[in-house]
Amino acid sequence: MNYLRICYLVILSFLISSPIIAEDTKVSNDNTKFNIYSGMFDFSDNGKRSALIGFQHQNTDLNRDTFLGNLSPVTGFMFTADSAAYLYTGVQAQYSLGALNIIPSFAPGLYSQGDGKDLGHLLEFKSEVQISLDLFQNSQLGLSYNHLSNASLGDKNPGANSYMFNFLKTF
Repeated sequence: MNYLRICYLVILSFLISSPIIAEDTKVSNDNTKFNIYSGMFDFSDNGKRSALIGFQHQNTDLNRDTFLGNLSPVTGFMFTADSAAYLYTGVQAQYSLGALNIIPSFAPGLYSQGDGKDLGHLLEFKSEVQISLDLFQNSQLGLSYNHLSNASLGDKNPGANSYMFNFLKTF
């Protein structure tokens, strides 16, 4: 079993066990956060890089305190200029250092190649880290990096590295 597959299995086991060891569920008045982002899909591949745009929703009413921090579900999608699409759902944590936020996430999803890069499988896993800065009340600007991989489920696993600029708004 390769290193990447082991990492995904460890992360998945943490996510599955989170509700079992959760301390409590927190409820907030601002329960919906939207993230609109744009950037470069697979910037490290000169032949298949493409502009992307995406949207993500987070419901903070469903967050839980775990030994990994406060986790909440995210769901989103992104499209590239080459008609590739990725629909995903997963979890993210948020660690705040004053006005600076560090937001790692993990989300399995479905990938459609369109005219874009062949990632080798319909099921792809997105690992992401985002750094954002509180701007105004309930608004953030951020920069994120993610990696899509099928964990060698397909015949090939080229992966894709992307960066995005994010605008987050809480309602």
